[in-house]
Amino acid sequence: MKKLGFGLMRLPLLDKSNAADIDIEKLKKMVDLFIEKGFTYFDTAWMYNGFASEKAAKEALVERYPRESFTLTTKLHAGYLKSQQDRDKIFNAQLEKTGVEYFDYYLLHALEENLYPLYEKFDCFNWLSDKKAKGLARSIGFSFHGKPELLDEILTKHPEMEFVQLQINYLDWESQWIQARACYETARKHNKPVIIMEPVKGGTLANVPEEAQKLFADYDKSMSVPSWAIRFAASLPGVMMVLSGMSDIAQMEDNLSYMQDFKPLSEEEKQLCFKAADIINKQTAIPCTACSYCTEGCPKHIAIPQYFSLYNEDMRERLDEKGFTVNFTNYDILSSKFGKASECIECGQCEKACPQHLPIIENLKKVSQHYGK
Repeated sequence: MKKLGFGLMRLPLLDKSNAADIDIEKLKKMVDLFIEKGFTYFDTAWMYNGFASEKAAKEALVERYPRESFTLTTKLHAGYLKSQQDRDKIFNAQLEKTGVEYFDYYLLHALEENLYPLYEKFDCFNWLSDKKAKGLARSIGFSFHGKPELLDEILTKHPEMEFVQLQINYLDWESQWIQARACYETARKHNKPVIIMEPVKGGTLANVPEEAQKLFADYDKSMSVPSWAIRFAASLPGVMMVLSGMSDIAQMEDNLSYMQDFKPLSEEEKQLCFKAADIINKQTAIPCTACSYCTEGCPKHIAIPQYFSLYNEDMRERLDEKGFTVNFTNYDILSSKFGKASECIECGQCEKACPQHLPIIENLKKVSQHYGK
């Protein structure tokens, strides 16, 4: 397989305020282009795009292409399990929603310190091995958002897991929170192939500060800013797939242009990425990837990732000179449809769900203070 996978998580929308209102016709065009260029890997999950991603995969892919022409991945999230019976209930619903008879890859979703005990409690590892034995999941593994010590513990206890999906990008490589390098090295120690998620960090590495843009452009003007992030991830030894959550044709065309005949980065080019990371880290107030896991159960329906994105943009501005940016208007528009940042009741469900382990409650207070001026 070519190393670029289509992450069906940030799909094109008809209504930007409704994650489940997917633009199927636009998605079909993206799927057609992806397959036309020889790429085959599609990644979805139970809750993606307001629980509509799997059904969209059926409409745009499964119903339109022979089963052997593509590979389809989905996942089981422990947050939706109340009993062992729920495992099959969800799995069977996923087969129906996607319209396939088996999954090429199936993952236990987002293992970390809080969720891992639930996967053990509901005997999900043995359950998943049984799905593989029955041919319902051709290859089995898990995605991971925890510390490298926990990853080592899981892989030692469950050598039957055939691959690991990790968040890896040049910005998180030495992050004290994500510890991308340490997790990657742990997976390599156990000889597990690695699938990479968030190589562009939810778009953060596609929209870098001007200084970082210039750094890349001075080296090679022909390569886009996000290409550096995806190529960095794909250049790591042992990486079998890099997922990109492409939202439009332009993003896809750019990704396909350099991944069709992929050439790994040189050591000099890798060091350039780390220099860019230093620049970006100095200017990013809240390192949110906009995965939206935090919003699913928010009792106040607060648009957390969107607010953080606006706040990050403003923190890069010279507000002492401008005093006002368009994002104040954008915040007002968003907060007319969603809960305001100030309406957070500090229930903490968002922080439990956050793969980045961000202090969301405190950050919402910063957003509220900023846009409440």
